[in-house]
Amino acid sequence: MPASSATQVKTPILLLAGMAIASPVALNLYAPVMPVLAEQFDTSSFTIQLGFTFYLLTLAIGQLISGPLADRYGRRPVFFWGFLLHILGALLGAFAFEVWQLLLARILQAAGGCTGMLLARSIILDQHGKDKAAGMLGYITMGIASAQALAPTMGGYLNLAVGWQSVFWVSMALGTIVWLGALFTLPETSTPKSNSGSLLQSFSRYGTVLSSRHYIFCALSATMTASGFFVFMTCAPFIVAEFLQGNSADYGNWFLLVAGGFWFGSLTAGKISVKVGTQRMMLAGNSLSGFGALLMLGLFLFTPLSFLALFMPMAFYTYGRGLSQPSAQAAAISSTTGAVATATGMLGFLQLTIGSLIAQITPLLMEFSINMLPLVLVSLALLASLFAIKGSQGE
Repeated sequence: MPASSATQVKTPILLLAGMAIASPVALNLYAPVMPVLAEQFDTSSFTIQLGFTFYLLTLAIGQLISGPLADRYGRRPVFFWGFLLHILGALLGAFAFEVWQLLLARILQAAGGCTGMLLARSIILDQHGKDKAAGMLGYITMGIASAQALAPTMGGYLNLAVGWQSVFWVSMALGTIVWLGALFTLPETSTPKSNSGSLLQSFSRYGTVLSSRHYIFCALSATMTASGFFVFMTCAPFIVAEFLQGNSADYGNWFLLVAGGFWFGSLTAGKISVKVGTQRMMLAGNSLSGFGALLMLGLFLFTPLSFLALFMPMAFYTYGRGLSQPSAQAAAISSTTGAVATATGMLGFLQLTIGSLIAQITPLLMEFSINMLPLVLVSLALLASLFAIKGSQGE
C-alpha cells in the first residue's frame, strides 16, 4: 500500500501493541526457566544467562540496523522478514538439544523481534502528530509494561505445567498471530527510498539524526529514566535475598508494585499527553521519578530496611517514567524529518547500551553502601530533567 494512503488507513492500535510486546514477552518468558535450562543442557548458569545478555545486545544492534532499512525500503518488508526471523528463532529454541542452538535461537528471536518494537513506534509517528503520538506511545508503553510484569510469572507456570519448551511455543504463537495480523491490516506508512543512494548512505542518516541537539537531549532524557529501571532490576533481587532474607517469590510479588507504577503512568500519559504537551509531561514525569528516588533514600537512611521501603518508592519512580518516556520518545523521534525509523533505532540502541552499562556499574558501587542504589536513581532523575530542559532549548 502506498504511503499516500497511510493518512486514510490507520494501523490498528491492537496490532501495534502486539508488534511492540512480542519481543519483551520473549525476553521475559525466558528468565524463570534459566535454572531448569542449566540442568537440562548440563551447563553453567553463566552460559544460560548468555541467552538473556545476547538477547539485549542483539536488540540494541538490531534496532540500529533495522531503522535505516525501514526508512530505505519501507516498514512492511522490514517487519515481515524480521518477524519471520523471530518466529523461526522460537521454533529453533523449542527443538534445541544443544546449548549453542538455544543461544542461537535467542539471537534470532531478538534480531527479528526488534523490528516490531522499532516499527510500532515509527508507524505511530508516521501517521500521527507529535503530541497525539505521545499519547498513543503511552498506550504502547503500557502494553510493554504489562508484558514485562506478567511474562515471568507466565513462564514459571508454563514450565511447571508442560516444560521449558512451552515458553518458546508461546513466543512463536504470539509472533505468528502478529505476523498474520500485519499481513492483512498493516499499511505502508513510509515512501520506500530504494533509489536514493546506496545502502551505506542510508546508514549515514545516523549522522543526521545525531546532529540534532533536540534529538540527543530528548533521547538522553528517556535513556536516563530507562536506566534507572534497569539498575533496579539488576540490584533489587540481591537486596531481597541478602538484606531482607526473601526469596524469588517475595521479589515477584512485590515487583508487581513497580510494574503497576509503570503501567498506570503509561495509562495516564495516554490520556493526558495531547492536552499537556510533551515538554511538560517530560518534566512532570522526571520530577515524580526524582521524588520516588529521594523517598527511597530517606527511608533507607532513617527507617529499618523493608520490602515497602524498597518497592513502594520505586513504584513512584516507574509511574514517573511511564509519564515521561512516551513524550521524550515522541519529542526525540519527531525532530528528525525523513528518518523516523533510523531515529527510533538509535533511541533503542542508546537506552539498551547505556542502561546496561549503568546497571553493571551500580552493583559495584553498592559494595560500599546500599544507599548507592537510591543515590544513583536520584542522579538519573536529575539528569533526565536536565536533558529534558536542554531538549526544549534545542527546538
